[in-house]
Amino acid sequence: MADTHHLSRSAYERLQEELTDLTTRGRVEIARKIETARELGDLSENGDYHAAKEEQGKMEGRIRHIQVLLERAEIVADESGGGEVRAGSVVEIRYEGDDDTSRYLLGSIEERHDELDVISPGSPLGVALIGAKAGDTVGFEAPSGATLRVEVVAVD
Repeated sequence: MADTHHLSRSAYERLQEELTDLTTRGRVEIARKIETARELGDLSENGDYHAAKEEQGKMEGRIRHIQVLLERAEIVADESGGGEVRAGSVVEIRYEGDDDTSRYLLGSIEERHDELDVISPGSPLGVALIGAKAGDTVGFEAPSGATLRVEVVAVD
């Protein structure tokens, strides 16, 4: 089964706009750059041509990535989750034995904010946090194999 990508309505719409821009204006611009570079002659030693082709490859990769995200997207509601952590929540956590807290957005990397790091709902920490409420302590297995515990301090 394909992975579901939890996106807010605004992130979904932003990705749709980016996809439209890349498949229209973006492709036209790249085609012009490639054509201009071809006119310069020998393609084997033409740096402009190779740069334009590389840019085209990166853009086509981004287009495919966005298409998959949108195909597998699940729009998460913006309303409160009743105090429970869910996809789209901002959660403040404290690792066991640590005094400092950290705030994260639980969702797709496409939801990233300048001030918040993102935790995927499918990651070990994300899975452990789903359904937790402020005051709960949850455990998860870190990539190293160690079991880590975090306290949910707040859920927005």
